[in-house]
Amino acid sequence: MNRIEEKLAKLKEKKEKAFITYMTAGLPDMEGTKEIIRIQEQAGTDIIELGIPFSDPAADGPIIQQASFESIQKGTNLTKVFNMLEDLRKDCEIPIVFMMYYNTVFHYGLERFVEKCIQIGVDGLIIPDLPYEAQGDLAKFLDKKGAPILIQLVAPVSKKRIPMILKNARGFVYCVSSMGVTGQDATFHKDVVEYLHTVKEISNIPVMMGFGIRTAKDVDGVRDTIDGAIVGSHFIKLMKESDYNLEEIKNYCSNFKKELNQY
Repeated sequence: MNRIEEKLAKLKEKKEKAFITYMTAGLPDMEGTKEIIRIQEQAGTDIIELGIPFSDPAADGPIIQQASFESIQKGTNLTKVFNMLEDLRKDCEIPIVFMMYYNTVFHYGLERFVEKCIQIGVDGLIIPDLPYEAQGDLAKFLDKKGAPILIQLVAPVSKKRIPMILKNARGFVYCVSSMGVTGQDATFHKDVVEYLHTVKEISNIPVMMGFGIRTAKDVDGVRDTIDGAIVGSHFIKLMKESDYNLEEIKNYCSNFKKELNQY
């Protein structure tokens, strides 16, 4: 088991839901990124999705698109993120998932990329523009010891494909709760409850719900079905509006985690 699986196993033992955040690497700068990750670990965030800035983040709405643009303008690239994480891993063990687009991986070189992830301590990958049928070239390098887990995404329109997608899935399944891009303010798909039940029945791994979540209250209707919640665009907005104030970030994460598990 890697850090993701170990963390989720511990949460299952404690009967706790997982709280996962998304943040863009390089904001407010590389040192600030490290501080935000560390403060989240202290606050009780369970897993962090670290967005690797990309020029055309097709799965993301305007808030994350803008964050990605601003980070690129500051000179953020994959090599700099690897260097930052290598330094962070000296004193930080929180599970980290790279959320990125396939062109970045392909350009770096598939085998070279996986080897670097193993060396640095990247625990998982989310690649929204890499469909299940096209994962083979990368997957053959992910069999190595210490390699990151490729997290699978499913959506309300994936119904017939879910058994295939989740057959050998590891870590957790990322359930997209709305159609379209990220950051849609809890406008969930009309059949989201039935859809999440379907995923839960099929999946052998924890089921996480993402897209449009702002507060723990947003998942009240599916709390008994899901194993955790993912907050992205709202978290990016909160950090920016507070000028990346660490105390506000810590309070938000701590409160969300507590409220998510008050039942």
